Amino acid sequence: MNGFTKINLSSKPEEAKKNRQKSKATNILKRFGIVVILLLIILLITGISILLPARELYFSVQDTVKIANETYVSLKNQNIDKLKEDLNVLETGVKNIEKKLSAIAYVKYIPFIGNYERDAEHLVKASLEGVAAGKITVDALVPYADLLGLKGKSTFVSGSADDRIQTAVATLDKVTPKFSEISKNLSIIGSELDQIDTNRYPKKIGDFEIKDKILLAKDMFSNSAQLFVDAEPLLSRLPDLLGNKEAKTYLIIFQNDAELRATGGFITAYALFKIDKGKMQVIKADDIYKLDESKKKKFPAPESILKYHKGVNYLELRDSNLSPDFVTSMNNFEKMLTESIPDFPKFDGIITLDTHVLVESIKILGEFNVYGRKFSSETDKRCDCPQAIYELEDYSTKPVAYVREDRKDIIGVLMYQIMQRALGVSPSKYWGNLFQMFLTEAKQKHMIFYFHDESAQKGIEALDFGGRIISFDKDYLHINDVNFAGAKSNLFIKQSVKQDIEISSDGTTAKVLSISYKNPSPASNCNLEAGQLCLNGILRNWIRIYVPKGSVLTDFTGSEMQTATYEELGKTVFEGFFTVKPQGSAEIIIKYNLPIKFSGSEPYQLFIQKQPGSNNPEYTVNINGKDKGKFLLLTDKEFKSNK
Repeated sequence: MNGFTKINLSSKPEEAKKNRQKSKATNILKRFGIVVILLLIILLITGISILLPARELYFSVQDTVKIANETYVSLKNQNIDKLKEDLNVLETGVKNIEKKLSAIAYVKYIPFIGNYERDAEHLVKASLEGVAAGKITVDALVPYADLLGLKGKSTFVSGSADDRIQTAVATLDKVTPKFSEISKNLSIIGSELDQIDTNRYPKKIGDFEIKDKILLAKDMFSNSAQLFVDAEPLLSRLPDLLGNKEAKTYLIIFQNDAELRATGGFITAYALFKIDKGKMQVIKADDIYKLDESKKKKFPAPESILKYHKGVNYLELRDSNLSPDFVTSMNNFEKMLTESIPDFPKFDGIITLDTHVLVESIKILGEFNVYGRKFSSETDKRCDCPQAIYELEDYSTKPVAYVREDRKDIIGVLMYQIMQRALGVSPSKYWGNLFQMFLTEAKQKHMIFYFHDESAQKGIEALDFGGRIISFDKDYLHINDVNFAGAKSNLFIKQSVKQDIEISSDGTTAKVLSISYKNPSPASNCNLEAGQLCLNGILRNWIRIYVPKGSVLTDFTGSEMQTATYEELGKTVFEGFFTVKPQGSAEIIIKYNLPIKFSGSEPYQLFIQKQPGSNNPEYTVNINGKDKGKFLLLTDKEFKSNK
């Protein structure tokens, strides 16, 4: 039909379909856009809700860190009153952090980020428990501040020194229950820190180490907490040990480290003292030779004395400390004493000290005069040693043309005078410095303790004040030197130790141990007819090297006698003997393979035990040709290093 346009009836549905699809897509885009906008709004709100509290949290942490540093300074300065104030402020700061952290607690449910929020919570809880433990400790110490030499107001400020000490001891049993409270705090801290996974933290952020610092903090706390838990039996027994319920008697033994022996020095003198409710009384002080002369039984000399000593056929009390394990040696001493002098007074423990303790005591208490001789801490040019040591040796060992009674009782008299001066004054004058000095001397093994009370002894050993040879499941080393008839040459000997360690790809470990002994000083005139003081003679040294049980010796050079290998005290022992002349030297080199492996990424671990009385030898450790450390061995030391 002309004049009419043909209408395509099928096109309208298709166009409508396209329009519907376009509209649907537009709606989807609109909805998606709305979702995105909402998501952005939510993220913005969330970000603001996180960032603002996080910003406040950051500033709270900064402020609390400053307070924590101030608290540490008060602790370091031993200002007990200031420390108490700082702990209260620190507690408020940590609680403020806890409050700020709770404002973003929902973050813990966000994947990945939530882990760090939970770690923060654990850290805050641990910090609060730490502050609580600190406050309990401070409250317990405040009454005894004067006696311990801490800066603060002591409760015991009136009466004589004896009265104040007795009052302090009588109140100790009120303090000891607090130790269990502290143990609970430490247990919670450990539990919180254990839940922090260090593996999720990077090794470094910029130049700041992260992972290693967290690991170090966890290890330090773990060791400290375990130390307190282990030492708690000793702390709890303190009132009884100080004679609160019944008087206690202790035997003090003086070991002369100028003539080094297995447990710290040649046994020279002894003193018995009684302690009754904190009041100390010296019962008896004498030299060891008189005690040996009073024995009613002779003891045959062991093989080590027959082989290495000079002209000695019997075992004397003065030579009985042959084992490097202090308790083993003292058990032997007590057995001999009981069997040979049955009427010797009973005692509840043994405390040994060496010349280092005497000199440090004189530094605090001032010089002493004994038998017309001055004992001071000043250096004497005749031996380049403290003047007290020279006078001690000159009086007790120098030959004279007349009979001198009680040749070595001068040490007992000096020990008696030191105790009398320390106890006869106000505690605030000397006791604080003496207390802290004794802690240092015990840590460095110049003082060693052995109590018959098992709980107390367990605590002593936990503090490493017991001179024990310990177990260790990795590498181990203890070098033990015994001077048999070598004058007082250890005054002059300088010892250094080098360890060259080769760890193969399969973890097999081979060691070369080089021990150097040098005596730079000229010889003394040790001719008896000359009548001069024989200090620096030829060192006659019996050496034992204690290493992990099962170690295999491959070479031993430097010994002047047949070497020996055997097992003792849970270790493998390499034994030898050598001499060092004045202005001379000697070197022992031992090669051996360890029975343990350090495989893969496992770090090398070594525990070194210092010999009591030794003069802080220098140690060098090389692993696979690389220098890994150099240090003076002041105390027992655990050494760790990557290969």
